[in-house]
Amino acid sequence: MTTILLVDDEPMIIKSLTRLLTRQSWQVLGFTDPRKALDEVANRAVDLVICDYRMPAMDGIEFLDHFRRQHPDTPRIILSGHADMQGVLKAVNQSEVYRFVLKPWNDGELLHTLKTALRFNELIRENARLAELVRAQRNKLKRQQTELNRLERDSPGITRIQLDDEGMIDLSDEAGDIN
Repeated sequence: MTTILLVDDEPMIIKSLTRLLTRQSWQVLGFTDPRKALDEVANRAVDLVICDYRMPAMDGIEFLDHFRRQHPDTPRIILSGHADMQGVLKAVNQSEVYRFVLKPWNDGELLHTLKTALRFNELIRENARLAELVRAQRNKLKRQQTELNRLERDSPGITRIQLDDEGMIDLSDEAGDIN
C-alpha cells in the first residue's frame, strides 16, 4: 500500500488532504508538528511526502532536508500559500523537491502530480534494480570468461567448437579420432 506523509501546521489542511488521498486507497500519515513527523517515520517506509512551506516550528525546507537524510529516494512536494521565487529555488536546489504546489490546490491536478511523482519514483527504483542486475550479469560473465581462459590455457583448443552450416555442433572430426 502506498504511504504518503503529510506535514502542515494547519489541521484542516491535513484533514482535507487526508480525505482526498484516502479515496485513492493510499495510507496517509498526517502531522502538524514536523519534528514529531520525523520521529514517527524515521524507521518507516514512506512513498511520498507533502510538506507545507511555512510552519512555525520548522520551515518546509528544513523539514525536507532532515527527511531526505532519512528517506533519500522518497519524492518530496512542497505545498504553500505563499510563493516567493527565492523559496521555490531553495526548495528545488537544496531539498531536491519534486514539485512546488500552490494553495489552494486543484484536487485533480494535485492527484495527477502525486501519481506522476509515484510513477517516476517507481521507474527510478526499477532502473536501479535493472542496473544492479546488469552489474551482476557482467560479473558472472567475467568469472565465466576467466574460467574459459584458464581452461584454454590448461588444455589448448578445449573451448573451441566446430559448427556445421546450420549452426549445429559438428562432431565429425571427433568421430574419426575414436578409431
